[in-house]
Amino acid sequence: MKAFKVFLVLAMLMALAITLSATPDQEESVCRATGSAGRDCCKKKCVDTNTDRVNCGMCGKKCKYGETCCKGKCVNPRSDKKNCGSCNNKCKKGSSCVYGLCSYA
Repeated sequence: MKAFKVFLVLAMLMALAITLSATPDQEESVCRATGSAGRDCCKKKCVDTNTDRVNCGMCGKKCKYGETCCKGKCVNPRSDKKNCGSCNNKCKKGSSCVYGLCSYA
């Protein structure tokens, strides 16, 4: 009878360990599912680190006020020639980005 109780306790501990170890994989697979907010899991939330201002490039990396996250880098769309006004909006050669517009002046 004592051996049965020991076996039962060990079986429950093994089941608990398997359950706890499976949880992160399930969260990650949910974040990688079609239609989720992103493929990365930051603080149990699906995010896209290429565009998320509070997880730009990696979990927890916040962009400064006025900056946006483009391809995982914080940029200022009001003055960045490669991301003028929005991500991937490049100004033509010789022009500048002012107030988020190429060749404003």
